[in-house]
Amino acid sequence: MTKVQQSTMTDQGSSVRLNTGAHMPLVGLGTYRLQGAENIYQVVDAALTAGYRAFDTAAVYRNEKELGQAIRTLLPKHGLSRADLFITSKLSPRDQGVKAREGCLQSLEQLGLDYIDLYLIHWPGTQGIDVGDKQNPKNRSQSWATLEDFYTEGKFKAIGVSNYTVKHMQELLKFCRVVPAILQVEFHPKLAQKELRALCEESGVCFQAYSSLGTGVLLTDPVVVEVAKVCGRTPAQVLLKWALQQNVPVLPKSSQPDRVQENAHLFDFELNDSAMVKLSTLDCGEKFCWDPSLVA
Repeated sequence: MTKVQQSTMTDQGSSVRLNTGAHMPLVGLGTYRLQGAENIYQVVDAALTAGYRAFDTAAVYRNEKELGQAIRTLLPKHGLSRADLFITSKLSPRDQGVKAREGCLQSLEQLGLDYIDLYLIHWPGTQGIDVGDKQNPKNRSQSWATLEDFYTEGKFKAIGVSNYTVKHMQELLKFCRVVPAILQVEFHPKLAQKELRALCEESGVCFQAYSSLGTGVLLTDPVVVEVAKVCGRTPAQVLLKWALQQNVPVLPKSSQPDRVQENAHLFDFELNDSAMVKLSTLDCGEKFCWDPSLVA
């Protein structure tokens, strides 16, 4: 992965070059649990004002339609075109396997876009099937083949996966025609994912973080609070910066426009070596979200 240069949100240096050759912003707006057309409009407006150019959604978030509408409405206001934005969405676990094509088309229709910049398989398992069922690998394989078709057709500019473990990644890398551009997983000081990150680096896959704040739990961690106090930043900014300084793109999410803008102020400060070490020593393999390791 290209070394990140510190800069403003909209500079080329604040992006990472994917294995497709495309540049993805290092900071994108996560939209999990963001609901309501008016609220989404306000948050997207605040995000664009703050310099966000990447937006992350998913079929299971049930806000693709509202996000697409907000983006189309707001582009002229901010003097932007569709090409200025990087939009990510994800295949629902209910559409894993034979229904993958239907799910992909549904995301394009809901967002109201001719293409999606990045489309991911959201989860290694299939909704309605036991996590240990041997049908899961077959469904993943079929879903990936479908994403490859959409990539070849230009409907998806890049494809990838989310919540895959080392085992799932190794399986995919053995048969894929198109190497995934992204692996998006839970990543924060208490879950450093070293083995997964090493595999991604070796394979040319960009490792991207979600839940950088540990679902909010880490905002009150004594070590995080101490580091934030010393450098005069918020705990959220410190946690996001910890990832960025390791060249890991992040997806902070908030339904509050002021918090959205606050989370964008990440390129005008550095965490020193002492702070990075203190945060990194928190690693204990603790997950605050879902555990994909149980999926066959």
